[in-house]
Amino acid sequence: MDHEPVLISTIAIGLTAAFIGGFIARRIGLPAIVGYIVAGVAIGPFTPGLVADPSIAVELAEIGVILLMFGVGIHFSFRDLAAVRSIAVPGAAIQIAVMTTLGTALGLALGYGIGGGLELGLAISVASTVVLLRALEDRDELDTEQAKIAVGWLIVQDLFMVVVLVLLPVIAPSLGGIPAEGHGASGSSAAPLAEIAFAVGRAAIFAIVMVVAGARAIPWLLLQVARLGSRELFTLAVLAVALGIAYAASSVFGVSFALGAFLAGLVVSESDMSHQAAADALPLRDAFAVLFFVSVGMLLDPTYLVANPLAIGAVVALIVIAQPLVALAIVLVFGHRPRIALTVAAGLGQIGEFSFIVGTLGLTLGLLPDAGFQLIVAGALLSIALNPVLFALIEPLDRRLRDRRWLRALTQRRGGDLAAIGTDQHAALVNHAVICGYGRVGRLIGPALERRGFTYAVITQQRDEVDRLRARGVIAIYGDAAHTEVLQMADVPRARLVIVATSEPNETRLIVERVRALDPGVDIVVRTHSDSEAAHLRSLGGKVQAVHGERELAVQMARYSLRRFGLSSAEAEAVAQGLRGRAVAAPERRQRPLEAVVARVRDRIIASRG
Repeated sequence: MDHEPVLISTIAIGLTAAFIGGFIARRIGLPAIVGYIVAGVAIGPFTPGLVADPSIAVELAEIGVILLMFGVGIHFSFRDLAAVRSIAVPGAAIQIAVMTTLGTALGLALGYGIGGGLELGLAISVASTVVLLRALEDRDELDTEQAKIAVGWLIVQDLFMVVVLVLLPVIAPSLGGIPAEGHGASGSSAAPLAEIAFAVGRAAIFAIVMVVAGARAIPWLLLQVARLGSRELFTLAVLAVALGIAYAASSVFGVSFALGAFLAGLVVSESDMSHQAAADALPLRDAFAVLFFVSVGMLLDPTYLVANPLAIGAVVALIVIAQPLVALAIVLVFGHRPRIALTVAAGLGQIGEFSFIVGTLGLTLGLLPDAGFQLIVAGALLSIALNPVLFALIEPLDRRLRDRRWLRALTQRRGGDLAAIGTDQHAALVNHAVICGYGRVGRLIGPALERRGFTYAVITQQRDEVDRLRARGVIAIYGDAAHTEVLQMADVPRARLVIVATSEPNETRLIVERVRALDPGVDIVVRTHSDSEAAHLRSLGGKVQAVHGERELAVQMARYSLRRFGLSSAEAEAVAQGLRGRAVAAPERRQRPLEAVVARVRDRIIASRG
């Protein structure tokens, strides 16, 4: 047969170009997504050389969207969202509203009309979960409070965008677009409301069917397949569930592939097989997600970047400057400390996969002009590339903000009665312990002291925790332990011991420095995450005992292992003490070019403080 294998050539060219682009991007310190998009530009129709078939690439990208949304559904956790709902839900709602308004105004100024402006505003208001998680993972902050708030915030954004994907096809004709398949145009004035109600009703029926029937049938099916012991059959079952339900959602209920895949993942997450399902779907999800980003790059015309610098500069400013500032203000007003606010702000200073999905839908519906989509892709590419710089600014900006009087006043006003303790409680604070931070570590230490009758006071910025502790009769203060006034409220000068259980090195250093300024002779035990940090804290002088968490974990595991091999408890303890005192040399890692630039920017900002 004499024909060109278009599908095979598109997959081969797309994946090869993505590999090369992603490899180069990671080598110079950029997120791999930047490399994938640039690879798409290189093999797209707007650049000379090798060209892949854009239409086939878009079809393959649709599979990538389905598997991406399926993965979002599997990993979605109502429990995690509920833990940070007091800030994530209102914060995300306000941020989306503000950024959508700003983006719509920019779209109107560029002549896109109300529909195109709304599309642009929605696209720039939602950040990439993939980019955020990679940044937090690189900084070893996935288990911190700021990471939980940032991830919860993005979960709310994702849920909102799922609703947007349902409603946009219905309201498109009212905004100057064209009806989507299955949504006929109507001439009556009541038709738009009726169409919206009809679309929401169909989506609700589909959701009810999935929750009532799917939540029972799909986990049961996966369990039966798992019992057969065939790995490939289980993988096939997972893919059939993801793609089959997404297709059924679109063809039977008229909702988007994305919503169908999300609900399929949500149902699978209730199964005991969810972790195996996620692991089996991950390789294919990653491969097709890469093709999705490549297909987006293929739609980017490089000449647009050269011809429209002002428009691109405006949209990048909205994403990288305005959006982080809006998030920063919201988190600070809600009473969280600057480090948390800065981390959330930096995490939101980019856009990604959902922006492309919304933009692609806007093109299909005739709402967004080609120039608008070019703007979204360019904004995503540049904002993702600049995101490491935002994260590098967190530490110097945290030092600048932390001691601002207006910020302390805001925190104290939000704390109200929780920021102070009564006279009788002050009288009880003699030879006591002060626990700074009441997370996983602090919650273990406090009860240990309490069971043995020792008095202690807790300083934390979790209002709910302060309420719970005070209900149990424990002295608890709402505030930032790095502020001298808060430490004085806990009577540090009369304390026997200060326990610093916070997880952030910068905050830990500030607390230790200010505790020693109040009482140079007080005993301090500090949680650290590296040998170098532990050595720095000990070098401050005084009675500072630094505990390196991972080292202590290794010591305890080594002690247990030696005992299992027959060593006496005394010998095992001697070896453990030797391990505890031995320095561990971290493997040297060559600094990437972009990391060197980011480091220089950070150092200059820190130097300017002086």
